Amino acid sequence: MVKAERRRGGRARWLVLPVVALAAWGCVRGGSDTGSPARTPAPSASASAEPSAGPSAPSGTYDPAAYAPQVRKYAKQAGVSPQLLMAILYNEDYKPHDPAFERSWQKYKPDAAFGIANMHRAAFDQTKRGRDFSARKWEELPDDRALAVEAAAWYLHDMSAQLPSHLTGSLSRDELMALGYNAGGGNMAAFARGVKPGSQASDYLTRLRDNWKKAGTAVAG
Repeated sequence: MVKAERRRGGRARWLVLPVVALAAWGCVRGGSDTGSPARTPAPSASASAEPSAGPSAPSGTYDPAAYAPQVRKYAKQAGVSPQLLMAILYNEDYKPHDPAFERSWQKYKPDAAFGIANMHRAAFDQTKRGRDFSARKWEELPDDRALAVEAAAWYLHDMSAQLPSHLTGSLSRDELMALGYNAGGGNMAAFARGVKPGSQASDYLTRLRDNWKKAGTAVAG
């Protein structure tokens, strides 16, 4: 399983990125203004072009709510909660989602995640098997935000299938699926058995709860 990227520190972490990544980003953009208790059986995620339903040219300025149409569409196809999927997009909105920036950062940190849902390569490659987007590549995620939403929806579907029918503890099914998105299926199964989440997973869960209401508002339209 690919280890999930650390999220502690939120957006502030991205204000002190190594100079080499920022310099590479600037060169690519040119001056344009456009723009873990158990062994895990599957990698963690943390992530069809539809320009009419969102910005046609992805840039660092990004509001997850702009992708509510894609969230509703792919959540319905995957049989997951659109509010959960949107809340995860809000959770993953902690770094610039500019395609050039993401690729520059990936050169500095090869195991980085791609796209607005911050999906790792192994998670994407496993999730796409047998699905409508099976011919797509992980490298396309920064440029195709609808694809990122679709892959995240089906990853959550796969997390749901791994959960037992009877849950132990106080965490809801959606909360466990979100933790599975962040920490992988093995850790999610442990949390479902009542194992207490560690600090990183707890932080992710706190942010999910903080984002829950606005996620519901975003997908209600």
